[in-house]
Amino acid sequence: MKEITLNAQTRAEFGKKANKVLRKEGMIPAVFYGVEKDEKGLPVSKAIKISEKELAKLLYTPNVYIVNLIVDGTPVKAILKDLQSDYVTDRPVHVDFYQITEDKPVVFEIPVKLNGLAEGVRAGGKLALNVRKLAVKALYTQFPDTLDIDVTSLGLGKSMKVAALSYEGLEIITSKEVVVCAVRMTRAARAAASEAAAQ
Repeated sequence: MKEITLNAQTRAEFGKKANKVLRKEGMIPAVFYGVEKDEKGLPVSKAIKISEKELAKLLYTPNVYIVNLIVDGTPVKAILKDLQSDYVTDRPVHVDFYQITEDKPVVFEIPVKLNGLAEGVRAGGKLALNVRKLAVKALYTQFPDTLDIDVTSLGLGKSMKVAALSYEGLEIITSKEVVVCAVRMTRAARAAASEAAAQ
């Protein structure tokens, strides 16, 4: 999987007022959750800040990345786990990063990529992608850039559920009943089918 390097700094300012000041300065408040646990068994967290411009490299792209997060000069591997955006401007207002290691599986969303020309499309149907990403559990070193799905044999009016998919080294967490893609009937296909039935 692709990797991206982002620079962040620890922050000592907390609360709505402090966060507002940060955002005015072009910085986004964030929290980094490490792999170590506290006495309550919760991940040890660190309040950090990252420039909005830096964060944009991660957010505004169709790709998903493992993050080389450099906090005050110390690098750690992480994934973006949560993003809060302003409901009016859609700008990020807060993000959470989780540390990952080579020996502990994590859940991550991987983009779906449909490959091949479906039988149903050749018959006049339209291929629709219902789910753009699927949640999978694996060691981060086994994450692919995309989850490739061969739709060549998908017929007209047929759909493909998560239950039909499997990938070596990956456990799909998304519900098995979720429809990933389908070939929908178009008006032209319906008309052709009616014409064929009438003959």
